[in-house]
Amino acid sequence: MHRNYTAISEFRLLNRRTLIECPNPSPYLQVNVSLKSSLSDEEYVKVTVNGVSRPSDHDWVAMISPSHSNVENCPLNELLYAQTGDLSTLPLLCHYPVKAIYMSNDPDYLSCNKKQCKKYGNGKCLVSTCSGTLTFHVINIRTDIEFVLFGGGFETPCVLRRSGPINFANPKKPLYGHISSVDSTGSSVRLTWVSGDKEPQQVQYGNGKTQTSEVTTFSQDNMCSSSVLPSPAKDFGWHDPGFIHSAVMKGLKPSSTFSYRYGSNSAGWSKQIQFRTPPAGGSDELKFVAYGDMGKAPRDSSAEHYIQPGSLSVIKAIADEVDSKNVDSVFHIGDISYATGFLVEWDFFLHQISPVASRVSYMTAIGNHERDYISSGSVYITPDSGGECGIPYETYFPMPTPAKDKPWYSIEQASVHFIVISTEHDWSENSEQYAWMKKDMASVDRSKTPWLIFMGHRPMYSSGGILSVDDNFVKEVEPLLLANKVDLVLFGHVHNYERTCSVYQQKCMAMPTKDKSGIDIYDHRNYSAPVQAVIGMAGFSLDKFPNGVKSWSISRFSEFGYLRGHATKKDLTLEFVNSDTKKVQDSFRIIKS
Repeated sequence: MHRNYTAISEFRLLNRRTLIECPNPSPYLQVNVSLKSSLSDEEYVKVTVNGVSRPSDHDWVAMISPSHSNVENCPLNELLYAQTGDLSTLPLLCHYPVKAIYMSNDPDYLSCNKKQCKKYGNGKCLVSTCSGTLTFHVINIRTDIEFVLFGGGFETPCVLRRSGPINFANPKKPLYGHISSVDSTGSSVRLTWVSGDKEPQQVQYGNGKTQTSEVTTFSQDNMCSSSVLPSPAKDFGWHDPGFIHSAVMKGLKPSSTFSYRYGSNSAGWSKQIQFRTPPAGGSDELKFVAYGDMGKAPRDSSAEHYIQPGSLSVIKAIADEVDSKNVDSVFHIGDISYATGFLVEWDFFLHQISPVASRVSYMTAIGNHERDYISSGSVYITPDSGGECGIPYETYFPMPTPAKDKPWYSIEQASVHFIVISTEHDWSENSEQYAWMKKDMASVDRSKTPWLIFMGHRPMYSSGGILSVDDNFVKEVEPLLLANKVDLVLFGHVHNYERTCSVYQQKCMAMPTKDKSGIDIYDHRNYSAPVQAVIGMAGFSLDKFPNGVKSWSISRFSEFGYLRGHATKKDLTLEFVNSDTKKVQDSFRIIKS
């Protein structure tokens, strides 16, 4: 990894401005927080600003963490936001605020409908002030927080008043546990969680079984940067991740329900949670969900770096599927949290997916916004990871991969062999990953797992524009898919849903036929080529389709949702579900017998 501390310090010197003092702040100003005690693990906090002489639409409140964060004005931090691809207007402070909300979000603020008299004389009010109240969704991020009132808008902020530091009741609390498969047996699953405690903890599960956690973390020094511009992860986006705990629950029965809790007597315990193990490889039926490019969105009206507007509706719809026992496992194929160097956002993402990921196997693939950075060893040299270079991703989501920074693996669940690759690491014919792909696909026992599903992040086929597809990737890897008779190929990266014919080298080798219900049927008894689908519609702002599309493109939707799969040894049924309406907008089947 390439680091240049001299360049970083020079950038900081150039970037930082002396904190602008707001002109004539009201002597009555106060920032009050509605708390009876310390912060719980999740709550909606009301922040009231009192004593405002002249309300302005440039007034705003930031939630900063830790409370000693630098809130000077750093105007060039606009470049650090932009290097991750986020071009929205965000606060230009020297340390990234966790959340920021304009006071005008309270409709009574600018109109001063909530007047308070601060000074009386001769029975009359001589000085009156205005107030406003904002609501912040706060989760346990371990480090203390503070609410700061600014004037001057996001671009020229000046401090008006601070609330004072506020602590979490238990900064060591074990939180955000999520499950992943470690092998194809369905009898062992890994639980990974976050805590402010570095001491090993336990997961208690089943009938009295216990496993002790392995503990790891990462530091600011582990993040990537460049000689030209510091990365957000290395600079103003850093937030202490606490400690990441991981333990493997063994001796389980496939396709069965168990309960667990995790933590310790000193740090506290999670609630009791029920989870379902995935089916063993070689068994018959699998119900799974797949999608890419989810990210996260605030549950309040705050401005945050990289908001993915569809993510809340998608995770809610999938949680409903889990409640209905319609899901054995989830596959999230790249662009996971979009934290991209703003590390506190990993906590918010883990909190968001918890209703799903704590209850079924949550498998992931790496994407450009987890891995790519200049001079870091990624195939693509864009700064899309914001300096994370895959380190937070691999720490939070340990998959059954060969080694660190080799994020490819395969796993079998019921009648499906899944192969998950990294499009961000070398996939050329002489690479280690290519050799692994070739060997893994050739080793599949199709009598045991008749279905072969290939997953990664960047697509081979998309109508989303010329930059969406790397022709070199297609040239190198697509022949492997055909040679090994891959049934279905799933990618993200482009933020919509699109399905192809049985396609190879831009040509339809076979077209599906319609059954009596009008559903497309691909007959792989006479195999011709894989079916490919882009499923990057799980959260990020949607990409529209051009007017003209290629002949291989059969079905297209620019809607938020997810892919729902149902496999038996006889057929594989896939449905694109609109997360807002819960309706199936596209459905197709692949058959073999």
